[in-house]
Amino acid sequence: MTKHIAVVSMPAHGHVNPTLPLVRELVRRGHRVTYPIAEPFRSAVTGAGADFAELPEWERPRRPPGKIEFTPELMGIMADTVIAQTRRTLPELLARFERDRPDVVCYDGMMPAGPMLAALLDVPAVQLFTSFASNEHYALREELFPGLDAGVPELAGALERIRRFAGESGVSRPVGALFAPVAEELNLVFLPRRFQFAGDSFDDRFVFVGPSVEGREGADGWQPPAPGTRLLFISLGTAMNNRPEFFRLCLEAFGGTSWRVAMAIGDQVDRAGLGPIPANFEVRPYFPQPAVLGRATAFLTHSGMNSTMESLAAGVPMVSVPQMGEQSANARRVEELGLGRRLPAEPTADVLRETVDAVADDPSIKANLADMAKVIRDAGGAPAAADALERLLA
Repeated sequence: MTKHIAVVSMPAHGHVNPTLPLVRELVRRGHRVTYPIAEPFRSAVTGAGADFAELPEWERPRRPPGKIEFTPELMGIMADTVIAQTRRTLPELLARFERDRPDVVCYDGMMPAGPMLAALLDVPAVQLFTSFASNEHYALREELFPGLDAGVPELAGALERIRRFAGESGVSRPVGALFAPVAEELNLVFLPRRFQFAGDSFDDRFVFVGPSVEGREGADGWQPPAPGTRLLFISLGTAMNNRPEFFRLCLEAFGGTSWRVAMAIGDQVDRAGLGPIPANFEVRPYFPQPAVLGRATAFLTHSGMNSTMESLAAGVPMVSVPQMGEQSANARRVEELGLGRRLPAEPTADVLRETVDAVADDPSIKANLADMAKVIRDAGGAPAAADALERLLA
């Protein structure tokens, strides 16, 4: 039976991209998907077959160059940003879906508007984890703030403000937010259970389906190098990539080497300000990541979860240069599982080059990647997620 499914996601590529194969699979099965999100994501969601519903864009300050120090104070600021956005969007979501009621609301764990919408419409809610899931045995919060619990004033205050707003809006059910999620009857996790910290502690409410990249493999004008060429892909993602000094270090480390390098510098770094670009480099704001990873020999990455999962799905070894706490957790897990290495805090050009060379040539890493690729295939991807959702709705 055809169902109407609403997907409420955080407007960030690392949160949207993992959901698109699921959207595509649901539409292929005959369901109707409505995806309310900001205008820049219109083509992505309509390309997956969903109905686009425009929401206001998030107001994000321009980040200064350098790494982001993820402090409890920053958590409070993030919480206020989420509350402000929820106040803006919840009335629009209600107005939209009261006229066109969904059978279920699938929501990103960073979006409290999702469970609030489901509660106010009295429909089931399904939580989508695009990063590590949390339960009573493991919480991503502990990775970001080692040694601190949820009672720290900045964290407790952030969560209390979100829950107070939910109560003011007429929502009586528990609402999780930021890094204190509340488990639903069904929670879809877009990574394999083996990659999850404390993976065996999660019960049947959590379905680990792994990553999917179907529908995002387009080359978008990018021409891969000749077969047999060693290709290094360098990217710090789409959010925290204002690191001109790091990109200059990459030019120094790999310029004139046997590597062919595709380097994504984002939209905040001035290409001309990087200096002369070596002939073996192709530098763009962004590349079609799944297509490049499909040909890459190694990936120098910020270790965002979306990038990490896409690299594992392609079987590409990683050298991690995380920019924040969540990415540090991903990098640690990659190293623990023998899937890549993490750079020291202040690498030299020689260390950068030597680490990439070592990872690309390490037979144990290659074997571990091949094993993880099988784990990912067995997890089922988007079809397994759609199966779980249909079971719930049946």
